[in-house]
Amino acid sequence: MEWQTDILGEDFESCGFQAAGPDGITRTATLVRHVPKDGSQSPASNGAILFLHGWSDYFFNVELARFWTARGFAFYALDMHNHGRSLQPDTPGGYVAHLDDYDAEISQTISLIRSGEAVPKLTLMGHSTGGLIAALWASRHPGEVQFLVLNSPWLEMHGSALVRRAARTMVEPLARLRPEAVLKLPERGFYYRSISSSAEGEWYLDDKYRPPMAFPVRAGWLRAVLAGHSRIARGLRLDIPVLVLMSRSSANGMVWQEAMRRSDAVLDVNTMAIRAMALGRTVTLERIEGALHDVFLSAAPVRTDAYSRLARWIRGYIEPDPS
Repeated sequence: MEWQTDILGEDFESCGFQAAGPDGITRTATLVRHVPKDGSQSPASNGAILFLHGWSDYFFNVELARFWTARGFAFYALDMHNHGRSLQPDTPGGYVAHLDDYDAEISQTISLIRSGEAVPKLTLMGHSTGGLIAALWASRHPGEVQFLVLNSPWLEMHGSALVRRAARTMVEPLARLRPEAVLKLPERGFYYRSISSSAEGEWYLDDKYRPPMAFPVRAGWLRAVLAGHSRIARGLRLDIPVLVLMSRSSANGMVWQEAMRRSDAVLDVNTMAIRAMALGRTVTLERIEGALHDVFLSAAPVRTDAYSRLARWIRGYIEPDPS
């Protein structure tokens, strides 16, 4: 592997690699790591963490990386295929036909991390669709990761399983015949408006890697997500500690509401909370007042609260017992 200075600056390095999936298709992914040049990185006494971004997204939160590094973790993030740094010409952005298609690049990433770090413990973290992918991957690969942290994971459709079943029934025929067909759905840029510094947020987002209106929703991709939701609904029975962080409230609709500045404007947090309890035997749920869909992109006081809760969980589950 050849590490190069990343788009995030000299404290970050990235490298692209290829992974062959179970379907025989080779896909391109990009691994990013945080390597502070000022020597401030603590020894990785708590192992390594691998972060998975959400759909139509990429890794850019340097504050999150610095938090984990300061806590004694080797920090890595993966831009999965058809996303962010891994986008290829003439490929449908964000598209995946089966969530299992991410398995090869995640597995190869973990092997790369273990080959370069003495990491007895590995934490997997995912946001939104990345949280769904992370939970399913951990379920299919028991023993590979020791801890799971989910940031507003997309575990179910809005409302209930009835909505999911109805959606799956409608999308299945088209997904079978024309999986890359674009579904005509209303475009909502409210979440982007709340986080992007080019709108009303505080975070610089590169539109080349994260389009303001997200990638087009394709039939095969939606079928893959709905299938993942069905697996979650049946229960994953994870035997590792799981932390789920989410907003205390949702604000959905087709017109902008001021509440979207302090709520999850993407997912239904009450449905998410119910599904989170089906993930495993040891699940900690943190509902954070004023949080956005990505808890760690919220207003500074809210982020401080979220990081405090995350640090408390790390002390309780990951850090060695000082006795």
